[in-house]
Amino acid sequence: MALETAYIQEKLSQKFGNHVLNFEMQRDVFSFEATSETIHEVIQFLKENQDLNFHFLTDLCGVHFPDNDDDHQFEVVYHLHNWVENVRIRVRTFLSNENPEVDSITDLFLCANWMERETYDFYGITFKGHPQLKRILNMDEMVSFPMRKEFPMEDSGRTDKDDRFFGRTVANTNK
Repeated sequence: MALETAYIQEKLSQKFGNHVLNFEMQRDVFSFEATSETIHEVIQFLKENQDLNFHFLTDLCGVHFPDNDDDHQFEVVYHLHNWVENVRIRVRTFLSNENPEVDSITDLFLCANWMERETYDFYGITFKGHPQLKRILNMDEMVSFPMRKEFPMEDSGRTDKDDRFFGRTVANTNK
């Protein structure tokens, strides 16, 4: 019997109730949201439950949504794969702007170590219980997190991108 999305949703809803929500298909991948307080338990259940067998962590990354409310500013996305049934799943959890913090899953997947460090390095999301949470690609001296959308895309003081230097003026753009 193939692993059906309705069955996955039923197992998760029975075990976690209101802590798992927003089940949907997104680009042919079954996706859902879990509360940040239960994300570790949910991923452990997906991995260890004999009927589900999501034994492979494909990816873990962060996303910043500056236009969301304060409780949904940051998201951690986990992509898991069941190799036996060849089924992929996406699990998302939202974190607050005030305290972007979530439990580490390095005790479940060793490969999460570097993925969590990279997410911390670029978004400032803290993974509680991580064995060595420090910057992995950026300099240790950095005080900002470069993937956060807190700054304008362009430096308004730059003159090398001034339209006048490229022939783009009001006089010639209407032609």
